[in-house]
Amino acid sequence: MRFGNFMAPFHPVGQNPTLAIERDLALIAAMDRLGFEEAWIGEHHSAGFEIISSPEVFIAVAAERTKHIKLGTGVSSLPYHNPLMLADRMVLLDHLTRGRVMLGCGPGQLTSDAHMLGIPADEQRPRMEQSLDAIMRLLRGETVTMATDGFTLQDARLQLKPYSDPCFDVAVAASFSPTGPRGAGKHGIGMLSIAATARQGMDLLAHHWKTWEEVAHEHGHVADRSKWRLVGPMHLADTREQAERDVEFGIAPFSRYFTHILPGGPVQGDTPAEIIANNRESGFAVIGTPDDAVAKIEELIEASDGGFGAFLLFDHDWAPPAAKLHSYELFAEYVMPHFTGQLTGPAESHDWVVGSGTEFVDRAAHAIGKAIDDHAAEQAAKQTSKVS
Repeated sequence: MRFGNFMAPFHPVGQNPTLAIERDLALIAAMDRLGFEEAWIGEHHSAGFEIISSPEVFIAVAAERTKHIKLGTGVSSLPYHNPLMLADRMVLLDHLTRGRVMLGCGPGQLTSDAHMLGIPADEQRPRMEQSLDAIMRLLRGETVTMATDGFTLQDARLQLKPYSDPCFDVAVAASFSPTGPRGAGKHGIGMLSIAATARQGMDLLAHHWKTWEEVAHEHGHVADRSKWRLVGPMHLADTREQAERDVEFGIAPFSRYFTHILPGGPVQGDTPAEIIANNRESGFAVIGTPDDAVAKIEELIEASDGGFGAFLLFDHDWAPPAAKLHSYELFAEYVMPHFTGQLTGPAESHDWVVGSGTEFVDRAAHAIGKAIDDHAAEQAAKQTSKVS
């Protein structure tokens, strides 16, 4: 299993936006050092909370500060872009990053963004599907002519092939509607399950997989669980009590913001204490220890009815910056190796040595004693040689 994060990002209003974006870049650099494999960066244009407007520009900067981590748009809002221009920018990024770029696609989460562009909310998903059709054809090297309500292409083609062979990873966002799994199946691409840890989202995982598999079969593709990424919020600390104290810092502004973005919202309540208590009931977010994180991911594996390829931390500013970084460190130290198998070898080797009782200690003592005796005998021989 791979691990990464999904960074909208969420920064409460009242903070210096320049410093907030700089912290986002620093976090991805830290993730690169900690061994995370992916980071997905969002696109938003209103409401003042999710303040990265161009994930491509952000990725270009982050790529210069990192060595290994893959960087994706999480997600590009397809109705807001001409598909030729977006595909062209992503191919350029693929070359600039030497294959470390990924394209995440969605209809646009904020209807306020769509409103400013004159796009009716109920047109966002149909327009996304049309744009995705065009982008995938362009990435396959086709010449595309299309006329839709959202864009026009005439003999459109890409000048460059992707650096990645045959193409960089492409994934489509999925939450509660069937649009995501349908798009993933139709085009043979991956899926980003954004609301995987919400009770409704978890209940839909098996259904989404079934839809993805059926549509993929209809279009001559094979649904690939390694391309399935599940997203969920976590904040970890050394104790559950400490984790809950940490999120008192910023979980209430997050809750207030989402009451104006999504019906129901991911967390419920007006005060930190109320939100934390409700979350204990809903289980939407892990606010606890690495053991709690392991248990949640194992629950997701079971709910997915067969597993998935990557788990992405839903990034947030619920805790102060130092506590947030410590949460990522704990996740990398104890959660990631649990699922990648990195703990097995050291544990087995440790058990073998410790389980031997005094066998290896006795061998070491004997070897040391023998070295002492051999040295004494050598010195005695030298003395005898001098006397004679």
